[in-house]
Amino acid sequence: MVDLQELENAHYLTVAEVAVAMRVSKMTVYRLVHTGDLPAVRFGRSYRVPERAVQEYLVSGETGQEPDRPKD
Repeated sequence: MVDLQELENAHYLTVAEVAVAMRVSKMTVYRLVHTGDLPAVRFGRSYRVPERAVQEYLVSGETGQEPDRPKD
């Protein structure tokens, strides 16, 4: 079940913003989204990535571990 409070407080980034933050190309971000390594929401033809997901991905990449996921 989706927590509406969490959605209201979420901050979403464009693919271009994610690419700048991660210092990679936009194509790399699209690849991460399409492989499921980076969660994203599709709005029409565009993708938006939760800022928290980017932070978790970067932390997991530095440590080589899976990011902590909230338990349902």
